[in-house]
Amino acid sequence: MIVRERLDELRVGDGRPVIATMGNFDGLHRGHQEIMRRITRRAAEATGLATVITFHPHPLRVIAPDRAPRLLLTRDQKLGLLEELGIDAVLVIPFDLDFAAMPAEAFAREILVDRVGIAEIHVGADFRFGRDRAGDVGLLRRLGREHGFVAESVPPVMDRGERISASRIRRELSLGNVEEARRLLGRPFQLVGTIVHGEGRGRAVLVPTANLSPENEFLPARGVYFTRLRWRGGDVLGLTNLGTRPTFGGRRITVETFLPGFAGDLYGERARLDFLRRHREERRFESTRELMDQIFRDLEAFEEWKAGQEPPADA
Repeated sequence: MIVRERLDELRVGDGRPVIATMGNFDGLHRGHQEIMRRITRRAAEATGLATVITFHPHPLRVIAPDRAPRLLLTRDQKLGLLEELGIDAVLVIPFDLDFAAMPAEAFAREILVDRVGIAEIHVGADFRFGRDRAGDVGLLRRLGREHGFVAESVPPVMDRGERISASRIRRELSLGNVEEARRLLGRPFQLVGTIVHGEGRGRAVLVPTANLSPENEFLPARGVYFTRLRWRGGDVLGLTNLGTRPTFGGRRITVETFLPGFAGDLYGERARLDFLRRHREERRFESTRELMDQIFRDLEAFEEWKAGQEPPADA
């Protein structure tokens, strides 16, 4: 997959028609996936390049930092998922205050036409761009008639009467509803990072643990979850505690996964943690003994749940 991250490198270049979409695509949820299917299908029909035009950092991080969302995906997660969805090229436009001041029509002419050379652009029906968000699909259609490209809107994907959106998924995750988030995303919510040394709580119950140092901005609600840990060498189901360890007076959020039956050294490994089900909320216990008793009960519930799981998919 081709990735371009400078304005002077935006043209993809091999002469094939550029079939594009444009947006932030945080989460790459089922609504975004419908857009990706549209452009990959059209690219195949036109022997073109399925191309995603996106922005870094998120525009609100520049225009209104107090309203900027915590993103569901890291940059590398997003690029990896786009490649899995069949995207040929990603153009990452550096977003700053000067760029934010560019009028929508100037952006379309100078970037989409002159630099990228698009043949088609397909965007969500509510997509806006340019200064004061003045650009929309209507402007793109008018400019397309002038410059010889096609502009189309893609209807939103609705679910239970509500549009699927990144803000809706953040709301569900903030409540710990990881199964609902999984349905809206089309895959489990995932944290990525490196396995680091923890404080050895797993040794107290003779169960190995993996402590993930997450790179994601957004974390789901504190609590205990049934999860799957994936790394380069394999994957294993686990019981994850995400929280501050209030029994020990902790304040820093940690992500600690108990791995019953696992034998191996994961320290330093890059890993991904898939959130499959929430088991319970985080609680403060009056003693370490009370906490250990609860962990044993949690592990029993985990083993019962694990027995009913099917073998993992490749996703």
